[in-house]
Amino acid sequence: MADKFKLPETHPEFKLNKQHFTNAELRQVAYSFIKEGEPFEEEIGSFLLDWLKPTSFVEVYTSGSTGEPKKIKLKKQHMLNSAMATAKFFKLPVATRALLCLPAGYIAGKMMLVRAMYLGWHLDTVPPSSNPLDHVYKVYDFSAMTPFQLDNSIARLHLVKKLIIGGGAVSSKIRKMVADVDAKIYETYGMTETCSHIAAKRLNPQKRKKEVRAFKLLPNITISQDYRGCLIIKAPNVLDEEIVTNDVVEIVTYKTFIWKGRYDNIINSGGIKLFPEQIERKINKILDKRFFVSSLPDESLGQKLVLFVEDDFSEENLQKLRHKIDNLETLEKYEKPKKIYFIAKFEETSSGKIHRENTIRSKVD
Repeated sequence: MADKFKLPETHPEFKLNKQHFTNAELRQVAYSFIKEGEPFEEEIGSFLLDWLKPTSFVEVYTSGSTGEPKKIKLKKQHMLNSAMATAKFFKLPVATRALLCLPAGYIAGKMMLVRAMYLGWHLDTVPPSSNPLDHVYKVYDFSAMTPFQLDNSIARLHLVKKLIIGGGAVSSKIRKMVADVDAKIYETYGMTETCSHIAAKRLNPQKRKKEVRAFKLLPNITISQDYRGCLIIKAPNVLDEEIVTNDVVEIVTYKTFIWKGRYDNIINSGGIKLFPEQIERKINKILDKRFFVSSLPDESLGQKLVLFVEDDFSEENLQKLRHKIDNLETLEKYEKPKKIYFIAKFEETSSGKIHRENTIRSKVD
Protein backbone atom coordinates (compact mmCIF):
# COMPACT_ATOMS: atom_id res chain seq x y z
CA MET A 1 0.00 0.00 0.00
CA ALA A 2 1.57 3.29 -1.12
CA ASP A 3 2.18 5.89 1.54
CA LYS A 4 1.29 8.94 -0.56
CA PHE A 5 -1.10 10.64 1.82
CA LYS A 6 -1.02 14.11 3.32
CA LEU A 7 -2.90 14.18 6.60
CA PRO A 8 -5.23 17.18 6.72
CA GLU A 9 -5.02 19.59 9.63
CA THR A 10 -7.65 19.19 12.34
CA HIS A 11 -10.78 21.26 11.82
CA PRO A 12 -10.58 24.71 13.46
CA GLU A 13 -13.78 23.92 15.41
CA PHE A 14 -12.47 20.60 16.74
CA LYS A 15 -12.30 20.30 20.51
CA LEU A 16 -11.24 17.36 22.65
CA ASN A 17 -12.44 17.68 26.23
CA LYS A 18 -13.09 21.41 25.65
CA GLN A 19 -9.69 22.21 24.08
CA HIS A 20 -8.72 22.66 20.44
CA PHE A 21 -5.61 20.86 19.22
CA THR A 22 -3.70 20.97 15.96
CA ASN A 23 -2.12 17.78 14.61
CA ALA A 24 1.18 18.75 16.21
CA GLU A 25 -0.46 19.47 19.56
CA LEU A 26 -2.38 16.18 19.39
CA ARG A 27 0.92 14.32 19.38
CA GLN A 28 1.79 15.86 22.74
CA VAL A 29 -1.70 15.04 24.05
CA ALA A 30 -1.20 11.44 22.94
CA TYR A 31 2.13 11.14 24.78
CA SER A 32 0.50 12.65 27.87
CA PHE A 33 -2.40 10.18 27.73
CA ILE A 34 -0.04 7.23 27.35
CA LYS A 35 2.29 8.37 30.14
CA GLU A 36 -0.16 9.72 32.71
CA GLY A 37 -3.68 8.80 31.61
CA GLU A 38 -6.17 6.19 32.68
CA PRO A 39 -6.26 2.93 30.67
CA PHE A 40 -8.96 4.23 28.30
CA GLU A 41 -6.92 7.37 27.71
CA GLU A 42 -3.84 5.27 26.93
CA GLU A 43 -5.87 3.61 24.14
CA ILE A 44 -6.86 7.04 22.81
CA GLY A 45 -3.22 8.16 22.93
CA SER A 46 -2.02 5.04 21.12
CA PHE A 47 -4.51 5.54 18.31
CA LEU A 48 -3.67 9.23 17.95
CA LEU A 49 0.03 8.39 17.60
CA ASP A 50 -0.77 5.77 14.95
CA TRP A 51 -3.03 8.23 13.16
CA LEU A 52 -0.38 10.97 13.12
CA LYS A 53 2.34 8.71 11.71
CA PRO A 54 3.46 9.61 8.14
CA THR A 55 1.70 6.60 6.61
CA SER A 56 -1.45 6.30 4.50
CA PHE A 57 -3.00 3.64 6.73
CA VAL A 58 -3.54 2.51 10.31
CA GLU A 59 -3.41 -1.07 11.53
CA VAL A 60 -6.47 -2.23 13.45
CA TYR A 61 -7.86 -5.49 14.77
CA THR A 62 -11.23 -6.92 13.83
CA SER A 63 -13.64 -7.54 16.71
CA GLY A 64 -13.32 -11.32 16.75
CA SER A 65 -17.07 -11.88 17.06
CA THR A 66 -17.15 -14.17 13.99
CA GLY A 67 -13.67 -15.66 14.29
CA GLU A 68 -10.23 -14.91 15.63
CA PRO A 69 -9.38 -11.17 15.70
CA LYS A 70 -7.08 -10.34 12.80
CA LYS A 71 -4.90 -7.35 12.06
CA ILE A 72 -5.88 -5.39 8.95
CA LYS A 73 -4.85 -2.10 7.36
CA LEU A 74 -7.37 0.71 6.88
CA LYS A 75 -6.60 3.65 4.65
CA LYS A 76 -6.81 6.96 6.47
CA GLN A 77 -8.57 8.48 3.47
CA HIS A 78 -11.22 5.77 3.70
CA MET A 79 -11.73 6.56 7.39
CA LEU A 80 -12.11 10.25 6.55
CA ASN A 81 -14.62 9.38 3.82
CA SER A 82 -16.56 7.25 6.28
CA ALA A 83 -16.64 10.14 8.77
CA MET A 84 -18.09 12.47 6.13
CA ALA A 85 -20.72 9.90 5.13
CA THR A 86 -21.80 9.55 8.77
CA ALA A 87 -22.14 13.32 9.15
CA LYS A 88 -24.26 13.54 6.00
CA PHE A 89 -26.49 10.54 6.79
CA PHE A 90 -27.24 11.53 10.40
CA LYS A 91 -27.19 15.31 9.74
CA LEU A 92 -24.34 16.12 12.13
CA PRO A 93 -22.85 19.56 11.37
CA VAL A 94 -19.73 21.39 12.54
CA ALA A 95 -19.66 21.92 16.33
CA THR A 96 -21.70 18.75 16.98
CA ARG A 97 -21.36 17.93 20.68
CA ALA A 98 -20.31 14.27 20.80
CA LEU A 99 -19.53 11.79 23.56
CA LEU A 100 -16.94 9.01 23.25
CA CYS A 101 -17.81 6.20 25.66
CA LEU A 102 -16.42 3.27 23.65
CA PRO A 103 -12.84 1.93 23.76
CA ALA A 104 -10.49 3.53 21.24
CA GLY A 105 -8.94 0.10 20.74
CA TYR A 106 -11.73 -0.84 18.33
CA ILE A 107 -13.03 0.74 15.14
CA ALA A 108 -16.13 2.38 16.68
CA GLY A 109 -14.03 4.35 19.16
CA LYS A 110 -11.36 5.22 16.58
CA MET A 111 -13.98 6.55 14.17
CA MET A 112 -15.51 8.84 16.81
CA LEU A 113 -12.10 10.46 17.17
CA VAL A 114 -11.62 10.78 13.39
CA ARG A 115 -15.09 12.34 12.98
CA ALA A 116 -14.43 14.85 15.71
CA MET A 117 -10.98 15.85 14.47
CA TYR A 118 -11.91 16.50 10.86
CA LEU A 119 -15.61 17.37 11.01
CA GLY A 120 -15.04 19.97 13.72
CA TRP A 121 -16.95 18.30 16.53
CA HIS A 122 -16.68 19.05 20.25
CA LEU A 123 -15.82 15.62 21.66
CA ASP A 124 -15.81 14.69 25.34
CA THR A 125 -14.42 11.38 26.57
CA VAL A 126 -15.55 9.23 29.51
CA PRO A 127 -14.27 5.82 30.64
CA PRO A 128 -16.00 3.02 28.70
CA SER A 129 -18.34 1.28 31.13
CA SER A 130 -21.66 -0.50 31.29
CA ASN A 131 -23.26 2.76 32.51
CA PRO A 132 -21.56 5.46 30.40
CA LEU A 133 -24.10 8.21 31.12
CA ASP A 134 -24.07 7.85 34.91
CA HIS A 135 -21.63 10.73 35.38
CA VAL A 136 -22.70 12.85 32.42
CA TYR A 137 -24.55 16.08 33.17
CA LYS A 138 -24.83 17.85 29.81
CA VAL A 139 -26.75 17.16 26.62
CA TYR A 140 -24.91 15.71 23.62
CA ASP A 141 -25.95 15.76 19.99
CA PHE A 142 -24.41 12.40 19.17
CA SER A 143 -22.88 9.29 20.69
CA ALA A 144 -22.32 5.58 20.01
CA MET A 145 -22.89 2.63 22.34
CA THR A 146 -23.14 -1.13 22.48
CA PRO A 147 -26.55 -2.74 23.16
CA PHE A 148 -25.37 -3.56 26.70
CA GLN A 149 -24.55 0.10 27.37
CA LEU A 150 -27.89 1.18 25.92
CA ASP A 151 -29.72 -1.28 28.18
CA ASN A 152 -28.09 0.36 31.22
CA SER A 153 -28.66 3.94 30.03
CA ILE A 154 -32.41 4.05 29.33
CA ALA A 155 -33.17 6.40 32.23
CA ARG A 156 -30.61 8.98 31.05
CA LEU A 157 -31.18 8.96 27.29
CA HIS A 158 -32.51 12.51 27.50
CA LEU A 159 -28.81 13.46 27.55
CA VAL A 160 -28.24 12.26 23.95
CA LYS A 161 -30.16 13.55 20.92
CA LYS A 162 -28.92 10.98 18.39
CA LEU A 163 -27.43 7.61 19.31
CA ILE A 164 -26.06 4.81 17.15
CA ILE A 165 -25.88 1.23 18.42
CA GLY A 166 -23.46 -1.42 17.14
CA GLY A 167 -21.42 -4.42 18.18
CA GLY A 168 -24.27 -6.83 18.79
CA ALA A 169 -27.95 -7.62 18.38
CA VAL A 170 -30.53 -5.37 20.02
CA SER A 171 -33.02 -7.37 22.06
CA SER A 172 -36.80 -7.03 21.90
CA LYS A 173 -36.71 -5.88 25.52
CA ILE A 174 -34.47 -2.94 24.65
CA ARG A 175 -36.58 -2.08 21.59
CA LYS A 176 -39.65 -1.82 23.81
CA MET A 177 -37.80 0.25 26.42
CA VAL A 178 -36.62 2.86 23.90
CA ALA A 179 -39.88 3.03 21.94
CA ASP A 180 -41.05 6.25 23.57
CA VAL A 181 -37.79 8.06 24.35
CA ASP A 182 -37.10 11.35 22.59
CA ALA A 183 -33.56 10.43 21.53
CA LYS A 184 -33.27 9.22 17.94
CA ILE A 185 -31.71 5.78 18.23
CA TYR A 186 -30.31 3.82 15.30
CA GLU A 187 -29.10 0.24 15.00
CA THR A 188 -26.11 0.08 12.64
CA TYR A 189 -24.67 -2.52 10.29
CA GLY A 190 -20.98 -2.59 9.49
CA MET A 191 -17.60 -4.05 10.30
CA THR A 192 -14.02 -3.03 10.91
CA GLU A 193 -13.18 -3.51 7.24
CA THR A 194 -15.77 -0.89 6.20
CA CYS A 195 -14.51 1.69 8.75
CA SER A 196 -17.55 1.02 10.97
CA HIS A 197 -21.15 1.27 9.72
CA ILE A 198 -22.36 1.27 6.12
CA ALA A 199 -26.07 1.14 6.94
CA ALA A 200 -28.48 2.01 9.76
CA LYS A 201 -32.12 1.72 10.78
CA ARG A 202 -34.18 3.63 13.32
CA LEU A 203 -34.92 1.66 16.48
CA ASN A 204 -37.63 3.96 17.80
CA PRO A 205 -39.58 5.45 14.88
CA GLN A 206 -42.13 7.90 16.26
CA LYS A 207 -44.66 7.84 13.44
CA ARG A 208 -44.74 4.11 12.73
CA LYS A 209 -46.01 1.44 15.06
CA LYS A 210 -44.36 -1.43 13.21
CA GLU A 211 -40.69 -2.24 13.68
CA VAL A 212 -38.35 -0.88 10.99
CA ARG A 213 -36.78 -4.08 9.66
CA ALA A 214 -34.71 -2.77 6.76
CA PHE A 215 -31.30 -1.15 7.02
CA LYS A 216 -30.79 1.95 4.85
CA LEU A 217 -27.42 2.40 3.14
CA LEU A 218 -25.15 5.37 3.77
CA PRO A 219 -24.12 7.46 0.73
CA ASN A 220 -21.98 5.99 -2.09
CA ILE A 221 -22.60 2.34 -1.23
CA THR A 222 -24.17 -0.33 -3.44
CA ILE A 223 -25.11 -3.91 -2.55
CA SER A 224 -25.89 -7.23 -4.20
CA GLN A 225 -26.05 -10.92 -3.22
CA ASP A 226 -23.99 -13.99 -4.01
CA TYR A 227 -25.34 -17.49 -4.77
CA ARG A 228 -25.87 -18.13 -1.03
CA GLY A 229 -28.02 -15.03 -0.62
CA CYS A 230 -25.18 -13.31 1.28
CA LEU A 231 -24.56 -9.57 1.13
CA ILE A 232 -21.90 -8.16 -1.20
CA ILE A 233 -20.79 -4.61 -0.38
CA LYS A 234 -19.32 -2.27 -2.97
CA ALA A 235 -18.16 0.99 -1.41
CA PRO A 236 -15.29 2.62 -3.33
CA ASN A 237 -15.04 5.48 -0.82
CA VAL A 238 -14.18 3.11 2.05
CA LEU A 239 -13.08 -0.12 0.31
CA ASP A 240 -10.49 -0.88 -2.38
CA GLU A 241 -12.36 -4.05 -3.32
CA GLU A 242 -15.89 -5.29 -2.76
CA ILE A 243 -16.52 -7.41 0.31
CA VAL A 244 -18.45 -10.69 0.17
CA THR A 245 -19.92 -11.17 3.63
CA ASN A 246 -21.41 -14.20 5.34
CA ASP A 247 -24.57 -12.25 6.19
CA VAL A 248 -27.72 -13.65 4.59
CA VAL A 249 -29.96 -10.75 3.58
CA GLU A 250 -33.13 -9.88 1.72
CA ILE A 251 -32.56 -6.90 -0.58
CA VAL A 252 -35.71 -4.75 -0.49
CA THR A 253 -34.60 -1.86 -2.73
CA TYR A 254 -31.25 -0.71 -4.09
CA LYS A 255 -30.85 1.33 -0.88
CA THR A 256 -32.30 -1.03 1.75
CA PHE A 257 -31.89 -4.61 2.97
CA ILE A 258 -33.14 -6.87 5.75
CA TRP A 259 -30.53 -8.84 7.69
CA LYS A 260 -31.61 -12.47 8.28
CA GLY A 261 -28.58 -14.07 9.90
CA ARG A 262 -25.07 -15.44 9.44
CA TYR A 263 -24.61 -18.05 6.72
CA ASP A 264 -22.10 -19.92 8.87
CA ASN A 265 -24.68 -20.08 11.68
CA ILE A 266 -27.43 -21.69 9.57
CA ILE A 267 -28.61 -24.93 11.15
CA ASN A 268 -29.81 -27.78 8.93
CA SER A 269 -32.09 -29.81 11.18
CA GLY A 270 -33.79 -32.69 9.43
CA GLY A 271 -33.55 -30.86 6.10
CA ILE A 272 -35.03 -27.61 7.45
CA LYS A 273 -32.79 -24.52 7.41
CA LEU A 274 -32.96 -22.54 10.64
CA PHE A 275 -31.52 -19.05 11.23
CA PRO A 276 -30.43 -18.81 14.90
CA GLU A 277 -30.62 -15.01 14.82
CA GLN A 278 -34.28 -15.06 13.76
CA ILE A 279 -35.12 -17.58 16.47
CA GLU A 280 -33.21 -15.51 19.03
CA ARG A 281 -35.26 -12.41 18.17
CA LYS A 282 -38.42 -14.37 18.98
CA ILE A 283 -37.07 -15.85 22.23
CA ASN A 284 -35.88 -12.36 23.27
CA LYS A 285 -39.50 -11.54 24.07
CA ILE A 286 -39.64 -14.03 26.93
CA LEU A 287 -36.06 -14.18 28.19
CA ASP A 288 -34.18 -11.32 29.89
CA LYS A 289 -30.91 -13.24 30.46
CA ARG A 290 -28.06 -13.39 27.95
CA PHE A 291 -28.56 -16.39 25.66
CA PHE A 292 -27.91 -17.75 22.20
CA VAL A 293 -29.17 -20.51 19.93
CA SER A 294 -26.82 -23.02 18.30
CA SER A 295 -26.72 -26.68 17.25
CA LEU A 296 -25.20 -29.99 18.27
CA PRO A 297 -24.78 -33.18 16.21
CA ASP A 298 -27.80 -35.47 16.18
CA GLU A 299 -28.02 -38.99 14.72
CA SER A 300 -31.50 -38.63 13.25
CA LEU A 301 -31.69 -34.88 12.45
CA GLY A 302 -28.06 -34.29 11.53
CA GLN A 303 -28.11 -31.16 13.70
CA LYS A 304 -30.41 -30.45 16.61
CA LEU A 305 -31.34 -26.97 17.81
CA VAL A 306 -30.11 -26.11 21.33
CA LEU A 307 -30.42 -23.06 23.57
CA PHE A 308 -27.65 -21.75 25.86
CA VAL A 309 -28.70 -19.43 28.72
CA GLU A 310 -26.40 -17.45 31.02
CA ASP A 311 -27.93 -18.38 34.37
CA ASP A 312 -27.56 -20.84 37.24
CA PHE A 313 -29.17 -24.20 36.58
CA SER A 314 -32.13 -25.37 38.58
CA GLU A 315 -34.92 -27.72 37.66
CA GLU A 316 -37.40 -24.93 38.38
CA ASN A 317 -35.64 -22.50 35.99
CA LEU A 318 -35.55 -25.17 33.29
CA GLN A 319 -39.25 -26.02 33.61
CA LYS A 320 -40.33 -22.37 33.63
CA LEU A 321 -38.32 -21.57 30.52
CA ARG A 322 -39.46 -24.70 28.72
CA HIS A 323 -43.08 -23.78 29.45
CA LYS A 324 -42.58 -20.23 28.10
CA ILE A 325 -40.94 -21.53 24.92
CA ASP A 326 -43.64 -24.15 24.34
CA ASN A 327 -46.27 -21.41 24.60
CA LEU A 328 -44.49 -18.82 22.45
CA GLU A 329 -46.83 -18.57 19.48
CA THR A 330 -44.32 -16.88 17.15
CA LEU A 331 -42.00 -19.90 17.35
CA GLU A 332 -42.62 -22.55 14.72
CA LYS A 333 -42.56 -26.17 15.89
CA TYR A 334 -39.10 -26.78 14.40
CA GLU A 335 -37.75 -23.53 15.95
CA LYS A 336 -38.20 -24.80 19.50
CA PRO A 337 -34.88 -25.96 21.05
CA LYS A 338 -34.50 -29.69 21.59
CA LYS A 339 -32.32 -29.04 24.64
CA ILE A 340 -31.58 -26.12 26.99
CA TYR A 341 -28.20 -25.62 28.68
CA PHE A 342 -27.67 -23.25 31.62
CA ILE A 343 -24.18 -21.76 32.01
CA ALA A 344 -23.25 -19.53 34.93
CA LYS A 345 -20.93 -17.30 32.84
CA PHE A 346 -20.48 -17.22 29.07
CA GLU A 347 -17.02 -17.14 27.50
CA GLU A 348 -16.33 -13.75 25.89
CA THR A 349 -14.15 -12.28 23.16
CA SER A 350 -11.61 -9.56 24.00
CA SER A 351 -14.21 -6.95 23.02
CA GLY A 352 -16.81 -8.33 25.45
CA LYS A 353 -19.03 -10.17 22.97
CA ILE A 354 -20.25 -13.72 23.59
CA HIS A 355 -17.74 -16.27 22.26
CA ARG A 356 -20.24 -18.91 21.19
CA GLU A 357 -17.78 -21.60 20.14
CA ASN A 358 -15.78 -21.51 23.39
CA THR A 359 -18.96 -21.35 25.47
CA ILE A 360 -20.38 -24.44 23.75
CA ARG A 361 -17.06 -26.27 24.13
CA SER A 362 -16.85 -25.46 27.85
CA LYS A 363 -20.26 -26.96 28.47
CA VAL A 364 -20.46 -29.86 26.05
CA ASP A 365 -16.89 -31.24 25.99
